[in-house]
Amino acid sequence: MRYSIFLIIAAVLLFVSYHSVYTVDETEQVVLTQFGKVIGDPVTEPGLKFKIPFVQKDNYFHKNLLEWDGDPGEIPTQDKTYIWVDTFARWKITDPLRFFKTVYNENGAQGRLDDILDSAVRNFISSYPLIEIVRNTNRTLDTFMGSKVKEDMAIGNIKFGREKIVAGIMEQARPKLADFGIELVDLKLKRLNYTEEVRKSVYQRMIAERKQIAEKFRSEGQGEARKIEGAQEKELKRITSEAYRTAQEIMGKADAQATRIYAEAYSRDAEFYSFLKSLDVYKNTMNKDSTLVLSTDSEFLKYLQGSR
Repeated sequence: MRYSIFLIIAAVLLFVSYHSVYTVDETEQVVLTQFGKVIGDPVTEPGLKFKIPFVQKDNYFHKNLLEWDGDPGEIPTQDKTYIWVDTFARWKITDPLRFFKTVYNENGAQGRLDDILDSAVRNFISSYPLIEIVRNTNRTLDTFMGSKVKEDMAIGNIKFGREKIVAGIMEQARPKLADFGIELVDLKLKRLNYTEEVRKSVYQRMIAERKQIAEKFRSEGQGEARKIEGAQEKELKRITSEAYRTAQEIMGKADAQATRIYAEAYSRDAEFYSFLKSLDVYKNTMNKDSTLVLSTDSEFLKYLQGSR
């Protein structure tokens, strides 16, 4: 009997001891409440802590960085261009007492972050033209980009740029979040994109520009090809004319040499040369069907008469 009572008492003491202590991790901070009211200062040092069991409650909050991922939304810029904006941020709880009293837990904080950050992003995006939101400097764009896109992106000089706009959003949101014990550590524009209607128009324009650039390259290539073909044709004619001239010169020299040789050969016996030439004339002008009417003293019949 006594042993049973001892076990019961030991179990009760163990149960009470279990609920009278709690541990705090390096990444956590705790706010103690008693019947819903905050008791003392927040516990930020890690280790084993004590509390009144069943009366006091330990409320844990993260000490490290937390994530906020905003919902993508359609926002018009100052120049009335509708774009999809997707943002994200990193935040942490710097005043757990105020955080507990105002938003109670992280789910409540996410709702406050949605309201404050979405509003700040919308205000700043709608206050600047698109060029200021997507660019940081006046750096020259890629030379392969279409001329129309370059022209659109080069309207005006960059006075603020994307980084300064993001800094302005954080500057506007930080004081509001500080009222909830939240410190906004960082915020970034994760993605910017045109709306579906504008995106289709941009894609069509980009396709048209690329076709225009391709056609320009083709025409330049065809012009260069014509130039090369013309140069080849000119060179071919030059080579042909030089070859023809050289051939004619050689033929002329050969004919002159042949004539000289013939002249030297025939000059040794002029009568014999005259006789051979006359025979060639007879052969070429007369056959068995030829009929000639000549005088008896004709030079043409000189050798025929001599043969009689």
